[in-house]
Amino acid sequence: AVSAMDGYCLASSDRDALSSKGLKMIGESAAGRPFTQPLGQGEAVRIFTGALLPQNADMLLIQEEADTTSGRLMATEIPVAGRYIRQRAQDFASGDQLISAGTKLTMRHLALAVLAGITSLTCHRRPRIAIATTGDELVPPGQTPLPGQLVNSNSLFLTHFVRAAGAEPVELGILPDKAGALHAALSAAGPLDLIVTTGGASVGDHDHIVSDLDSDPASSLNFWKIAMRPGKPLIWANWRGTPFLGLPGNPVSAAICALQFLGPAIDRLSGGTGQITSGPVSSGQIGGFFKAKLTTDLPENDQRQDYLRATLTHDSDGTALVTPANRQDSAMMHKLALADCLIIRPPFAEPLSAGAWVECQAFPAGF
Repeated sequence: AVSAMDGYCLASSDRDALSSKGLKMIGESAAGRPFTQPLGQGEAVRIFTGALLPQNADMLLIQEEADTTSGRLMATEIPVAGRYIRQRAQDFASGDQLISAGTKLTMRHLALAVLAGITSLTCHRRPRIAIATTGDELVPPGQTPLPGQLVNSNSLFLTHFVRAAGAEPVELGILPDKAGALHAALSAAGPLDLIVTTGGASVGDHDHIVSDLDSDPASSLNFWKIAMRPGKPLIWANWRGTPFLGLPGNPVSAAICALQFLGPAIDRLSGGTGQITSGPVSSGQIGGFFKAKLTTDLPENDQRQDYLRATLTHDSDGTALVTPANRQDSAMMHKLALADCLIIRPPFAEPLSAGAWVECQAFPAGF
C-alpha cells in the first residue's frame, strides 16, 4: 500500500490519540525511500505521495489537517481508515488477465504491460497487403493528366487506409489494361497476406482482372458482383493461396468498399474479430453504427444495399440529424470528403419522410 497524498501515516488503533496526547513522529517515508521499521504504538511517520506505508500503518492524516506545533502529531480533523491510501493490488494483482488475446495494442496497453513487469508480448505481425490499381487512363499523383486521363487517387487512399489499419502496404503501382498484367505484378511481389486491386473488375473489353484469375489454374474466383451501391463489381477470389479482394475503380466505390470489407479483413488477419468499428458519434452508437433523424425525404430503394454519403449535425436537444448529399455518384470524391457518415439503406427499403430515423455508419478516425 502507498500514500495518495502528502501527510502522516499511523495505525488506526492510535486514532483517538490524535485529538488528545498526540503521536510521536519517528521518521519519514518518501517515494523510492521507504521507512523500513514497523510502527509502534503511539508512533507516526511523515509520508509523501507515492511512498510505501510502513508495517502496521493503515491510516493517513493529510498535512492540511495535521498540527505539529507541539512537536507531536495532532489532528484538526480526525482521519478515516483507508482514505487517501492506494491499497496493494488496487490496480491489478498476480494472476489477473491484463491484456486479452486479440487486443489491438495501444500506447496505454504498452504502459500497463511494463508496469506489470512485462517487457515482451507475443503479437500478430503486420499483414502484408498488396495494392495494385489498373487502368491505362491513370497517371501517378503529381503528373498532369492529359485529356482522357485521371490521377490515380485510389493507390494513395488505399496505402494510407492499410497503414492506418495496422498493416504493411506493398504498392504494385498502376497495371496496364492487358491480359496477364496481374500475374506478372503479383509474381514479383513476394509473400503476401492479402491482395487488393482497384479497377478492371467490370465487364468491358479492357477489364482483365476476372479473366486473369480464371486463366490461372492455381487461382479461383469465389464471387463477383454484389448487391451494393456503390461497389457492385466487387471481387472475392483466391490467387495461388492468397486471399484476393478486387475493389471497383471509381474512387468513392473503392473507399466505401475498403471501409466495409478491407478494414475488417485486415483486422481479422491481425488477430481481431473482423467486426466493423468506428469512433464515437452519439450516445446511442453501437459498434460503429448509430441512429439519426433524416432532414429530407428519401425515395424507396431498389434491390441493392445503399451507402449514402451524408453530413451530420445535432439539434438543440443533441439529437443526431443526418442529411444525404444531393448527388451520390461513385466518382464524386468531393462529396465523400465532405461527408461525416454513411446512411445505410437496405434493399427494397420503403420511402422515408424527413424526421424518420435511419441507421448510419460512422467513419473511423483518419478515414
